[in-house]
Amino acid sequence: MKLAFIIDPIHQLDPCHDTSVALMEAAQILGHEIWVTQANLLSVVDSKAWATLQQVELIPVQLVEGRWIAANPWYKLSASSFTSLDAMDAVFMRTDPPVNDSYLYATYVLDYIDLNKTLVVNSPSGIRGANEKMYALQFTNAIPETIVSADKDFIRQFLEAKGAAIIKPLGNKAGEGILFLEPGDRNFNSIVELSTLRGRLPVMVQTYLPKAKEGDKRIILLNGEPIGALNRLSSGSDFRNNMATGGTVAQTTITPREYEICTELADTLRQDGLIFVGIDVIGGYLTEVNVTSPTGIREIDRLDGTRLGDQVISWIEQTLKN
Repeated sequence: MKLAFIIDPIHQLDPCHDTSVALMEAAQILGHEIWVTQANLLSVVDSKAWATLQQVELIPVQLVEGRWIAANPWYKLSASSFTSLDAMDAVFMRTDPPVNDSYLYATYVLDYIDLNKTLVVNSPSGIRGANEKMYALQFTNAIPETIVSADKDFIRQFLEAKGAAIIKPLGNKAGEGILFLEPGDRNFNSIVELSTLRGRLPVMVQTYLPKAKEGDKRIILLNGEPIGALNRLSSGSDFRNNMATGGTVAQTTITPREYEICTELADTLRQDGLIFVGIDVIGGYLTEVNVTSPTGIREIDRLDGTRLGDQVISWIEQTLKN
């Protein structure tokens, strides 16, 4: 197969952490061609999606004494070529958020891929329709008590009723801009003004889940089925558990309650073309559905001795055969 990955500039990726690299490595080991491009290198010509692509050869990371070790350099790029994305067997949209104008326009270009020839992971329309905070709201049996609003008074009422809450910008990633709120906080007005741009942007406000101190679980789903999980723990100096904010990771299992949540999401994810997804669960509650460039494979593989990338690429192979 020929697989194209739309990623951030490859020199910015961390081969010991980035799931995109894990997927590319798995595909290469399984004998497939790997091509890379960026969102700003996509075009539409004669109503078809094209991209400036480079073939990449990777030196896979090695697990040494419980740590991933990468070669330096760890990749080699070919000369670039302007190629129709219909020539690819699958295209992975793996550009990191924020989902800004550039990101959205890239998904519009991907709409012009012929889906009879090429599989797109994840669906461009699915990504556009699935804000990673808002998408979870439709699964009412799975989420904690949540509001979305830009109204300071409404947010204050919710906070006072719940005792403590988390405020989340709708467009950020990796824990950026997430704040902890308590009733009586003298900074409340400033926090809400900054988060909502003085009432111009809505934010998500969720009741605080005390079990967050025990970790924030990331579960990877492939076509609606859970294939692996890890627990993220705060550094102690930050209430957030995200790896990007200094959190650590620990081995974990998927509980019966978490399987129930995955089952509740599965049909909707498949219907929306969201094939590779990472959900976040705290204390048995769904808090986010990550669809743009979910990560966690490297950490799960290291902790559990798995090769989740192989499972993903094998699923792609089987799907394209059917």
